[in-house]
Amino acid sequence: MTYDDKFANAIADLKQEGRYRVFADLQRHCGNFPRATWRGPNGARDIVVWCSNDYLGQGQNSEVLSAMHEALDTYGAGAGGTRNISGNSRAHVLLEDELASLHGKESALIFSSGFVSNEAALSALSRVLKGVTVYSDELNHASMIEGIRHGGAPKRIFRHNDVKHLVSMLKEADPAAPKIIAFESVYSMDGDIAPIADFVEVAKTYNALTYLDEVHAVGLYGEHGAGVAEATGTMGDIDVIEGTLGKAFGAMGGYIAGSSVMVDCVRSYAPGFIFTTSLAPVIAAGACASIRYLRQHNELRVKHQERAATLKRKLAAAGLPVLQSQSHIVPVMVGDPVRCKAISDELLSVDGIYVQPINFPTVPRGTERLRFTPSPFHDDEMMDQLVAALDRIWTKARLPRAA
Repeated sequence: MTYDDKFANAIADLKQEGRYRVFADLQRHCGNFPRATWRGPNGARDIVVWCSNDYLGQGQNSEVLSAMHEALDTYGAGAGGTRNISGNSRAHVLLEDELASLHGKESALIFSSGFVSNEAALSALSRVLKGVTVYSDELNHASMIEGIRHGGAPKRIFRHNDVKHLVSMLKEADPAAPKIIAFESVYSMDGDIAPIADFVEVAKTYNALTYLDEVHAVGLYGEHGAGVAEATGTMGDIDVIEGTLGKAFGAMGGYIAGSSVMVDCVRSYAPGFIFTTSLAPVIAAGACASIRYLRQHNELRVKHQERAATLKRKLAAAGLPVLQSQSHIVPVMVGDPVRCKAISDELLSVDGIYVQPINFPTVPRGTERLRFTPSPFHDDEMMDQLVAALDRIWTKARLPRAA
């Protein structure tokens, strides 16, 4: 058997399970989000995108685009290398200052993606804090899991958002040993929100450092878009805030924010930062403009929440199995990978509705779903078309209606 045969067998296994992923050839329409053109087997057609993490349409914001055009003319295309060699620029400095200000922290550090920021920061902190134990929510993102694993420190997994379970573990620990409590604010698959204030209280009691992933919340929650921690008044009590520039801010990249010495430590010890080419200045400038814009435009966040609530209400009224999440995430449960993919394919080819199936390993087997992310630009007509299409499919396939 050749190596290619082995690769082919691995792909065949994914197809057999019904979780082989196919990328759609999409062209977004700047200025007309969430509309796009899909180039499928029968040619090009216009569609509506229902699963973008560009939650507020900032990827088409004219102020963001202007900042990027100006940066392109000022800096050129690429960064020129790693930050340590020749890839540092004024655009990076301004973005980190803006992020630190947004979160009320002394300092911030940007990375090439949100995945890299979690992996690099958690692994570096785990290595630097000798004798540390990391306490991690069982539903933390894969990037957090990888960071904790690469750090090599002992880890304890507590039940999802279960404060009592976390406390029971901390009671067994050496009071003098360093500890990190790692969790997310908004969990993007079920759309539930962590009890941040409770975790902060626990961390203070047991002298633990708090590490909060706000990737699905920055830009979307809080008066200025700093996340759920801002909205709940707990931001000042969080030691490390991690976020992304690639979702609500409509750009690309990840970051951490916290004390100057903590950020400097990650900057100096994390291979994922040290050896990676830095973000192109044009991207940094666009992200900076987006953050500044969203800090001043809370009405977008208000509209976003209204749109999410409206879609949930319409789906529930049609008897479709929508999870009534605490957040802007709108999951419709299917429970089977093959069926989930088939529904996604029919929505795209028949109705011009693009939503990707969410299968294992993103979610546990048996909880496959369609995950809708309505934006302020998804109007009632788009929602009614979506609900009607799903209702037709559910009826035709005799799928269960209870959430």
